[in-house]
Amino acid sequence: MTALSPRAAVVLVGMSIGEAVRRDELLRAAASHRASIAFLQQADPSLSAELTRLADAGTGTVVLIGVRLATTGPGQSWLRRIAAHWWRERAGHRPELLVATRLADSPDAVATVAAETKAVTGKEPGLTSAAWEEVPGHRHQVLVCRGPRCAALGAEEGLRALNRDLAAHGLGDDDVLVTQTGCQFPCNQAPVVSVQPDDVWYGSVDAATAGRIVTEHLVDGRPVESHRLPRQRKGRTAQHGG
Repeated sequence: MTALSPRAAVVLVGMSIGEAVRRDELLRAAASHRASIAFLQQADPSLSAELTRLADAGTGTVVLIGVRLATTGPGQSWLRRIAAHWWRERAGHRPELLVATRLADSPDAVATVAAETKAVTGKEPGLTSAAWEEVPGHRHQVLVCRGPRCAALGAEEGLRALNRDLAAHGLGDDDVLVTQTGCQFPCNQAPVVSVQPDDVWYGSVDAATAGRIVTEHLVDGRPVESHRLPRQRKGRTAQHGG
């Protein structure tokens, strides 16, 4: 039985928030392979929910193919790790799980990637590790909006430049923690980036501006005023006892 045999249920798994915002593209790819879709993060159905649906339907074999259309995201090992966790915890019928050994980086690559799979045994690493016990010691957290407008207006290019320039300055997660988010709301200013705990918000962040945020704000401590958005706080009404 080949990976894309009609006797197996095929699931294309979006690995990152990039696939969540490009859901329609993932759905078209799935339709061409008579597959369903799931997401590792940021969108529904989750991988665990889709596996449960297929198992409850009595499916005998499920082939998981990780798809990463964006430039960043978790590696293929996380697909196996999450699938194995579900398989170990599943009560009742458990289908055979086959996981593609590498990620598809485009819809056209799905069939080729599916040709080489490895069965889940349940002996894969779990979801915890001593390395993930504590909150990172970062001094800044940069929140990069990947909502629909920001994604359409180039948020991925800004994210790529941000990561590249942080690496060039030797800044890792323990210095600056970069987090991709859903909508941060000032959508007319897309792409939006905010820097915490400085409470500085930026709009129209293209690749060049992302580089300036790294060198001027995160390295030199000077916010990039040309792209800084006004920040208005609502006053808190005092509460008095009766």
